[in-house]
Amino acid sequence: MAAVDILAFGAHPDDVEIGMAATVAKHTRSGRSVGIIDLTCGELGTNGTVADRLAEGLRAARVLGAAFRENLGLPDRGIEDTAAHRRVVVEAIRQHRPQVVCVSRGVDRHPDHVAAYRLVNAACFDSGLRRLEAAGTPHRPLRILYYFINLDCRPDFIVDVSDAYPAKVEALACHSSQFQLGPGQYPTTLNQPGFPRLVRGRDAYFGALIGAEFGEGFVVREPVKVQDLVSLV
Repeated sequence: MAAVDILAFGAHPDDVEIGMAATVAKHTRSGRSVGIIDLTCGELGTNGTVADRLAEGLRAARVLGAAFRENLGLPDRGIEDTAAHRRVVVEAIRQHRPQVVCVSRGVDRHPDHVAAYRLVNAACFDSGLRRLEAAGTPHRPLRILYYFINLDCRPDFIVDVSDAYPAKVEALACHSSQFQLGPGQYPTTLNQPGFPRLVRGRDAYFGALIGAEFGEGFVVREPVKVQDLVSLV
């Protein structure tokens, strides 16, 4: 399988969509290759079966133009920064060889989102270790970026996703088991009318900060190299 430019990790099959779906669509439309990897199947979620969630994730990936979507099958609410879990993620990184990795921020109300942050960070480092016992040729991504799900703060930078935002709306709608309260389903935070407004409102706010209709924010842990100050304008 060919290397990808960007590899986006989510703890659950809808996390990437909530945090950076429009960014994925924007980059695939411009010719960048983007892969999505879900760490778990979200099997402990209140609504939806594992089969439902996998199918919904694949539909959303097609909407966004992703090169592929995979699920690593780690346990929902059991993601840990252990040697065994790191090896699974390391082998995925070595297989797909991304320049940029994206994952949820390390501050979030959901413990799995925080655990994903820790695990993926550690795996990105370990993936470059030549003596680590894991399949694949060592590879360390050049940059890790962190997207927002809950508990927003000021982003370090914001991607103008105005033109690609309809794809985010469509991708989120693919996850009907999570975001729509249908017959036989239980009410949750995600399937209440206020949740889509919350996501859209956040993205509209981030967009307003940069003079755009919609934006998706990211934070970084390391300084970003700039060659030309005018390129920031």
